[in-house]
Amino acid sequence: MLFGERSEKIEKVLKGTDRAAKGKKTSEHQDKPKGHGRKSADEYTGADKVDVAHPDLKPGDRCPGCLKGKVYELNTPQTVVRITGKPPLHATVYTMQRLRCNLCGEIFKATPPEGIGDDKYDAASGAIIALLKYGSGMPFNRIEQLQASLGVPLAASTQWEIVEQVADRIFPAYLELNYQAAQGDVVHDDDTTAKILELMKKNNEQDSSERKGIFTTGILSRAKDRKIALFYTGRKHAGENLADLLQQRQSDRSPPIQMCDALSRNTSEAFRKILANCLAHGRRKFVEVAPNFPQQCRYVIETLAKIYKYDQMAKEQNMSADQRLRFHQSKSGPLMEDLETWLNDQLDQKKVEPNSGLGQAISYMLNHWQPLTLFLRVPKAPLDNHYASYCTS
Repeated sequence: MLFGERSEKIEKVLKGTDRAAKGKKTSEHQDKPKGHGRKSADEYTGADKVDVAHPDLKPGDRCPGCLKGKVYELNTPQTVVRITGKPPLHATVYTMQRLRCNLCGEIFKATPPEGIGDDKYDAASGAIIALLKYGSGMPFNRIEQLQASLGVPLAASTQWEIVEQVADRIFPAYLELNYQAAQGDVVHDDDTTAKILELMKKNNEQDSSERKGIFTTGILSRAKDRKIALFYTGRKHAGENLADLLQQRQSDRSPPIQMCDALSRNTSEAFRKILANCLAHGRRKFVEVAPNFPQQCRYVIETLAKIYKYDQMAKEQNMSADQRLRFHQSKSGPLMEDLETWLNDQLDQKKVEPNSGLGQAISYMLNHWQPLTLFLRVPKAPLDNHYASYCTS
C-alpha cells in the first residue's frame, strides 16, 4: 500500500490462475465499444442552449431543391458544441455615464442596468468558491493566484468571507439534513484522518491522556431512495458523532441498521442499532495475503464474488427489501454456510497457522460472522460500507 492501493478486482488479485487467464482471453475477443470517446451534446447539462432556426425555410415551405415537396422539421436537430474559457469567477465592469450642468453644477448619473443587484458578489460566486475549495480541494490561495492570472483578482481572505456568508444562509438546511438523516433506515459511517491547524497547535498544550487525533467522519443515511451525506471534523470518532446524530431520532422509530467496519470506535453503546459489518473489509484481508496463499484465498474471494453477483441481480431486478432477503437466503445462504464451515476447518484441523496472515484473515471473518452476514437475516441490510468509504476517500 506504500505507493497507493492496488486494484482489488478478482482478475488482478488472482492473476495467473486459470480463472484470470480465461477472463483475459474473453476480454481480448470482445468487440471494441462503439464511438471514439466523444461526449454527446446531451451530456453538457450545464451548457447554454441556443436554438438556431434555418435562415430561409420554415416547416411547410416548398422544397427549394425539387420545387415540388414541402419541408418538415426532423425530430433530431444537428448539434454543434463550442467551449470557451473564462475564469471560475467572471467579473463585469459597468461604466455608467455621468453628466454635469455647466451652469448649476448638478450631476446626472446613468441608471444601472436592471437585474445586476446591489451585492458585488452574487450567490453563484459563493457557490463556485465553495465547490472549488471543498468539492475539488483547491486552496483559497491557489484560487487567488488563478483569478489574478486571468485578470479577475480575488483575495483568499475575501473568498473565506464569501463562503462563510453562504454557509450562514444555508445553515438551517444543514440542521434539517441532520434531523432527516437521524431518521434513516440504514446509516453508514467511517473515519479518515484530517488536519486542522488550530487543533494541531493545541496538541502540545494538552495532557498526554487527552485525545490528540483529528478525524473527519462521513455518515451516509439512507431512507427509501433518499441518501443524505454528512461530514464532521474534530476530535470525535465516527461512533461518537453518530451517537450525537441519533439523539435526534424519533423515539417511536425502530433501531437503524448501522453499517461500518469492525473497529470499535465506529460504533457506540450510546444508541440502539442493528449492527452490520463490511463484507468488503473481510474480503480485503484475503486480498492482502493472496500472493502467499493463492489457493485458499481464491476459494474465499470467488465465493464472495458470487454473493456480490446475486446482490447485483437483486438490484437489477428491482427487488423489494423482503424479496432481496429471500433471494439471498436461497442463493447466498448455502454459499456462506459452506464458507463458514471451510473457515472453521482451516483452524480446527490446523491446516493454517493461526498467527499467519491467512490465519488472521480467517479469524477476523469468524469473529465478526454475525454482523458480516446480517444481509441473510434482516431486510435492507447492505453487504458493505462502500457508501461511507466514498464519502471519506
